[in-house]
Amino acid sequence: MDQPPATEPHPEGAGDSVIHTRALTKRYRGGQLAVDGLDLTVPAGSVFGFLGPNGSGKTTTIRMLMGLIEPTSGTARVLGRPMPRATRAVLPHVGALIEGPALYGFLSGRDNLIRYDAADPTADPRTRRARVASALDRVGLSAAAGKKAKAYSLGMKQRLGLASALLQPRKLLVLDEPTNGLDPQGMREIRSLVRELASDGTTVFLSSHLLDEIEQVCTHAAVMAQGRLITQGPVTDLAAKGRLVVTTPDTGEAARVLKEQGAADVVITEDRVTTEPPEGELADINAALVEAGVRVRGFAVERASLEEAFVALTGEGFDVAG
Repeated sequence: MDQPPATEPHPEGAGDSVIHTRALTKRYRGGQLAVDGLDLTVPAGSVFGFLGPNGSGKTTTIRMLMGLIEPTSGTARVLGRPMPRATRAVLPHVGALIEGPALYGFLSGRDNLIRYDAADPTADPRTRRARVASALDRVGLSAAAGKKAKAYSLGMKQRLGLASALLQPRKLLVLDEPTNGLDPQGMREIRSLVRELASDGTTVFLSSHLLDEIEQVCTHAAVMAQGRLITQGPVTDLAAKGRLVVTTPDTGEAARVLKEQGAADVVITEDRVTTEPPEGELADINAALVEAGVRVRGFAVERASLEEAFVALTGEGFDVAG
């Protein structure tokens, strides 16, 4: 029986999370460790980016969250319920597009969606065609609805798969590389749709290896590398703190003053001195430089890009835009 006992304790740290894992691990036969001790928390109402190079364990994690494969150890809860035990109770509230859509090539796009909808025991058959038409319209496929799916481009197939996840209102939408195969215009449309869904209250869990995808649409993110979680949190907090950059012809003296002010990792390059931002008011540091006779021509904290931050975290490169 799916229903947990009323006395089942609320897992520590889960809070208002839509997805919560603890020490989630998947080891395949032969010893390959695909996911290693994952502690992941996806806040309700967020657009959560699951970021990492291809092969970092993202799809394996999603398959465990959706009850498609059993974890080797650890726990996963989706919408507050244990997975895979509560799969039948949870999945009607989840829309998912994982590893590309499974389509009947001999059927039209519309008829594919009609089949998907008919397979949902909660779907009212009386409003089926209206739901299908609405889903096709949301992903921009109304004009191609009568075309056979085998004649669709990769991008069109991706859109049709997304439409299948949108046939019913969902509490959670799980998208694995949703813009894969799309041209730039299609990518913009899907990102706009994700924002729209989030504004309607749907939590969106979006797996991607594209940095700008995460930066443009996500409120929160987690970074995976080689099966392990490197970091997670609000996207604005994941970029490196940045560095204080002082532009001056008096680089040696500036470096001395900055070290006296508690600056670490001071680096001199031509007419610039860079350092990790020291504790304390930046205005006081600037004043100390001026009082020491340093001719300050530029004084600013330059934030690192997401790309720099994630490469520093994982030691691996990411695609910026595909």
